[in-house]
Amino acid sequence: MSKIHSITARLRQGVRHILKGAAVAGLASLAAGIVATPALAQTAAPEAPKELRIGYQKYGTLVILKARGTLDKRLAEKGVNVKWTEFPFGPPLLEAINVGSLDVGTVGEAPPIFAQAAGADLVYVGNEPPAPTAEALVVPKDSQIKSVAELKGRKIAVAKGSNANYLLIKLIEKAGLKFSDVSVVYLAPADARAAFESGRVDAWSIWDPFLAAAEKQLGARVLADGRGAVANHQFYLAARSFAEKHPEIIHILLDEIAKVDQWGKQNPKEVAKFIAPLIGIELPIAELAAQRLTYGVKPVTDEVLAQQQKVADAFAELKLVPKPVRVADAAWKNVRK
Repeated sequence: MSKIHSITARLRQGVRHILKGAAVAGLASLAAGIVATPALAQTAAPEAPKELRIGYQKYGTLVILKARGTLDKRLAEKGVNVKWTEFPFGPPLLEAINVGSLDVGTVGEAPPIFAQAAGADLVYVGNEPPAPTAEALVVPKDSQIKSVAELKGRKIAVAKGSNANYLLIKLIEKAGLKFSDVSVVYLAPADARAAFESGRVDAWSIWDPFLAAAEKQLGARVLADGRGAVANHQFYLAARSFAEKHPEIIHILLDEIAKVDQWGKQNPKEVAKFIAPLIGIELPIAELAAQRLTYGVKPVTDEVLAQQQKVADAFAELKLVPKPVRVADAAWKNVRK
């Protein structure tokens, strides 16, 4: 019996030794996992979104990008679907980003100011070069008005919060008038055209391709365009949360826009032929608008943000926005150098 007890004792001791070794190894493994986890979390790429929701307007580079399908194909390889939504002008597009219905979109100079003033958490992720001739203040072909100064006391249609809204402010100022010297009628482009065509307003501040259509179809006469008054940048903006979580998706979008820009810059006539059927306008209208379109998407620089601050200050001074806006707050920190 003593021999049996001796064997049993040795077995129990061996088992305890094995269990103790396993426990130590387990604790060491657990500790290593705890130490390694933060490092892994820092280097692991964030999971790609299932969808990129883009807002675009009736004209511009995004229309071409959508039709060519190159962005959709490239993101599909990453398991990301692209959803495109058209908007009549900038403010409702940015409102859609603000409420979480869109991730990114393109607008002119003024809409981001109104969006920021309303509390939208947006960032500027890119911009096209200035295009001052792509917007203008026009009057009917038979109007007796020959200068902006002659619009004192007259009705002028414009989309509120649009780039043409800022153009109107600067042209009125340049003519030596106060903004209160004219009667501004805030209308969306389609309604503004109807009012302009019927004579219910005396002038219209508008951008391409609506501007080109008014010139070609209605014989509208340009009183002044943006030259010497505004830059008229086209901006790409994104919801801050999306841009910060998925910067690689934003960079892919900008890469594909740059490719379209390069093609467009080299083939302006082809742009007109390509875009006319896409947006349902006549070729001569598309050709006129295409001549005034600029190409070459770039990161938004401090200089451009400073120009945007002037836009913000102008709207704040006229109390067209509820509070002053600091444009630099919407600068994107993940710009690719």
